[in-house]
Amino acid sequence: MCIRDRMNSQQEIKPYVIGLDLGGTNSVFGIVDSRGEIKATTSIKTQGYQNAEDYVDAAVEGLQLIIDQVGGIDTIKAMGIGAPNANFYRGTIEYAPNLVWANKSVVPLAQMFSERLNNIPVAMTNDANAAAIGEMTYGVARGMKNFIMITLGTGVGSGIVVNGQLLYGHDGFAGELGHVTMVREGGRLCGCGRTGCLETYCSATGVARTAREILSQTDKPSLLRELDPEKITSLDVSIAAGKGDEVANEIFKFTGKMLGEACADFAAFSSPEAFVFFGGLVKAGDLIMNPIKEAYDNHIMNIFKGKAKFLVSSLDGASAAVLGASAIGWDIQ
Repeated sequence: MCIRDRMNSQQEIKPYVIGLDLGGTNSVFGIVDSRGEIKATTSIKTQGYQNAEDYVDAAVEGLQLIIDQVGGIDTIKAMGIGAPNANFYRGTIEYAPNLVWANKSVVPLAQMFSERLNNIPVAMTNDANAAAIGEMTYGVARGMKNFIMITLGTGVGSGIVVNGQLLYGHDGFAGELGHVTMVREGGRLCGCGRTGCLETYCSATGVARTAREILSQTDKPSLLRELDPEKITSLDVSIAAGKGDEVANEIFKFTGKMLGEACADFAAFSSPEAFVFFGGLVKAGDLIMNPIKEAYDNHIMNIFKGKAKFLVSSLDGASAAVLGASAIGWDIQ
């Protein structure tokens, strides 16, 4: 290679990628270097837009500020997106029940961002898959070849890693464990259109719904009775449980029991080394983790008993998903 070619090659090196953690409530963007350091970040609300075009326009407007901070679009190699119901193969979000602008259609989100960002390459995957990649690269799952990432937020997401590879299936949608049916008769209606899904019980919104149901079924005193039932959140339940509230602890025991039973079923098909939990609900700590472990031990097949670890993400906030999404961007050839 001549000196001019080497110079041109060096000039073409782009030191950053954009990672987007597109959650049901917030969309968090990070500009990440090759060492996994987030150099700049911003966020917007995910909901409140009439259509996908309005969402992408708002996202790009916010992104432009942090792109300028790192030297402009010419420093950006690619973009990776972690989003619910994302199709890794097609670069689309497809009928995402928790996104008002994508719950009834297929949205070519990767293409839309690329067209608005100087045609940089854009790839995407399920938001929980992105979190799994981030955890496997930078967090408590580093070095693991077989684990299941479970994200507990607006919904319940999962990323399944088998033999060091994310499980996508033939169409890109494998691993929707939040939509495994846990209650066959009289189950709660899910945003996906089915009933009894794990997500309707063990997401943050599911916990709030359990709180309302239990409060209506018992006369036990509770700090939660001081709140408007329709405005109770999982955080309210966590705070009350931390103060020893009996009803709040009952809510977490119910939620953890269902999650533990689900994990016992999940172990039967992939025999994971660990379950890694991520999301706001996990901040309840032992209040949620202990019931999960107890129910798992009570329902797991003997050949799997005592083998899987139950771990909480070591990455702060949206870092796991942002870093995981950025890793997808680095992998684009």
